[in-house]
Amino acid sequence: MSFGDAVKTCLRNYVTFSGRAPRSEYWWFALFVVLGDLVLGAVDDVLFGARRGAVAPGASDARAPSVLSGLFTLGMMPPLLAAGWRRMHDSGRSGLHLVYPLIVMAGIASFAAFARGLDPLVAGGVGAIFTDLAGLVLGIAAIVFILSPFLVIWWLTRPSEPGPNRFGPAPVEATA
Repeated sequence: MSFGDAVKTCLRNYVTFSGRAPRSEYWWFALFVVLGDLVLGAVDDVLFGARRGAVAPGASDARAPSVLSGLFTLGMMPPLLAAGWRRMHDSGRSGLHLVYPLIVMAGIASFAAFARGLDPLVAGGVGAIFTDLAGLVLGIAAIVFILSPFLVIWWLTRPSEPGPNRFGPAPVEATA
């Protein structure tokens, strides 16, 4: 699939989460989104300036608004998510694998809130053991969270499952 075909396909299937997408479709569209964001970011800098107003010494500098770039990125999120979802289907995985880092982050936040809520309730030496155990679990979870985006990228680069799978026919066969 060519760059133009991938962009047309992803925009045509703006929020289609069913079916399959070949590697070329997903990665060409991801490149389109990155390039569009860079180009519109440069246009934003020209139109709105690199910085807003003078910054007093010691004050934090404020970036110029990224109006066009922000709107483009916001508009491209649904088709990029849908293409990634279909890409996961093409490699034989559920589309939920795409949001694995968000699931891990929600789990970490839930566990941290739970552990923090129980800390005052646990007294004595048991409290220290609980705190140490909770710290160990959160440390391991943080490592999983750091590694999870790399795992998702690896899954997105996996070859297509040959022939039909539970998510539909192979994209090449479907267009033939």
